[in-house]
Amino acid sequence: MRRRSSRVAMSLVLLLLGFLVVVQLRSQTTGDPLAGMSVQEIGELVANLTTRNNQLREEIATLESQRESVQAAVQRGDTSAVGIRSDLARILAWSGAAPVTGAGVRISVAGMVPGDALELLLNELRNAGAEAIAVGDARLVPGIVATGPAGDVAIGDLTVVDPIQVVAIGQPETLAGSLTRVGGPIAQLAALYPEAVVTVSPMDRLDIPATTRRLTPTLGRPRI
Repeated sequence: MRRRSSRVAMSLVLLLLGFLVVVQLRSQTTGDPLAGMSVQEIGELVANLTTRNNQLREEIATLESQRESVQAAVQRGDTSAVGIRSDLARILAWSGAAPVTGAGVRISVAGMVPGDALELLLNELRNAGAEAIAVGDARLVPGIVATGPAGDVAIGDLTVVDPIQVVAIGQPETLAGSLTRVGGPIAQLAALYPEAVVTVSPMDRLDIPATTRRLTPTLGRPRI
């Protein structure tokens, strides 16, 4: 009985080891873009994300301060119609409910790339501080992402055609530098999709349309 129990235990150990080896081999062949990046490139990516997170924290602190100022003004009965209109225009522009105009970059993606590859560029633009982004005629707002296989990429319900045109409003030098840096998204796409050609052009003026998506939240409620 002891000998049979030992054989069963040894068989279970061997099966477990075989399973772990298969999992390890599969994890090494998933094609993760980070796997081909150097320590320096990963460090730059982390630094960029940290900088963007700090910027978002500062924006949150600024908005909270503005909210407190408005609350204090309401309590004093000292509200300003001009200030309210200005705040409303800013909120509509940031939310995507109103069209916006400003300097930024135009990106052209020519070649067969899937939706997640396009999303890599869009996320980089967001992290670099883009204030408004559109793909073709589709304004990007929460809930709108790039999906689909190469040759059939969609932005929400809108199918985009090759070459894919992306426009983003923000500091042109910052946006272009973030996209074209060593180890950045364009370099990663060039390694994964050699046939694709991505060009970035700084622009003094871009016009980005409002979204056609319904922005009224289903579950969320304003907290004032």
